[in-house]
Amino acid sequence: MFAPRLRSLLTTPTALPRSSIQASSSSSRIIRSYSTPTPTPPLDKGEQAIYEKLKTAFPGKRLEVQDVSGGCGSFYAILISSAKFKGLSTIKQHKLVNACLKEDIQGIHGLQLKTIPEE
Repeated sequence: MFAPRLRSLLTTPTALPRSSIQASSSSSRIIRSYSTPTPTPPLDKGEQAIYEKLKTAFPGKRLEVQDVSGGCGSFYAILISSAKFKGLSTIKQHKLVNACLKEDIQGIHGLQLKTIPEE
């Protein structure tokens, strides 16, 4: 089926030299992490509005809000921790956050949400 030379290449395990393995810089992206009470880099208008609402409603150790739609404000990724989530299922935690951001959610395309209960 395969020529003998090709068959030997396909069946012989070979290791790539370290110099040929490179990280792709095109896959890197900027991730903004913010911890309450003040985000370090300036947030855009949409991120700031969501950040302030969540900081007030769910005080906690960690809050990250990032516009992952390329800056157009149509998709946000949120990571939030709060003592208010303790003892609640993930669905109930997400419902609390969605209720807090009800007006904001109506104007966006998507929301990626991760909630973490605090002790």
